[in-house]
Amino acid sequence: MRVSQHSKFEKDWVMYSYRVMLLVAVMVLVSGCATKRYVDESVSRLDARLDEQSERINELTETSRQALERATDAGVLAQGKFLYTVVFTDNEITFETDKSILSDAAQTRLNKLAGDLKADNKNVYLEIQGHTDATGPAQYNQQLGRQRAEAVQRQLHAQGVALDRMATISYGEDAPAEPNSTAEGRALNRRVEIVVLN
Repeated sequence: MRVSQHSKFEKDWVMYSYRVMLLVAVMVLVSGCATKRYVDESVSRLDARLDEQSERINELTETSRQALERATDAGVLAQGKFLYTVVFTDNEITFETDKSILSDAAQTRLNKLAGDLKADNKNVYLEIQGHTDATGPAQYNQQLGRQRAEAVQRQLHAQGVALDRMATISYGEDAPAEPNSTAEGRALNRRVEIVVLN
């Protein structure tokens, strides 16, 4: 009888031990899942912040690159002697909304300018400045100003003005001629200026 009680006690003890070990295993597993979820969520948040920072750094790098280009171009231009500036407003060199294609009237006006430059027979250097109004995002306006300045450059080059005698610079919305608060002011700000240097 004593042996069977001892044996029953051992069985109970073994069963109790198994239950404790099973409970411990379940707790470790559950805490492991919770810990893994917490780590995954933390890593996701850090990845999102890292992506935001990378995007911001890329924007700053692009802005710095554009500023450096403008400064370099300005340095080249500063070496020349200023002769005059030709200003083409929205009425003279027109672009469709969000476009950089020159109108027929604009091409005619630029062809005349190219002819005048050749007739003067001077080695001049041209800074072609693209300007926009303040409608739309600043970065977009920067790109649009450059595209429009480059359209003018292409037209002048087609008329025989050497590419190495021209530089394009976009000021976007940063150098308005008039306040952007009126339709007339915005029209005057959508312009291309050509600075002629000797």
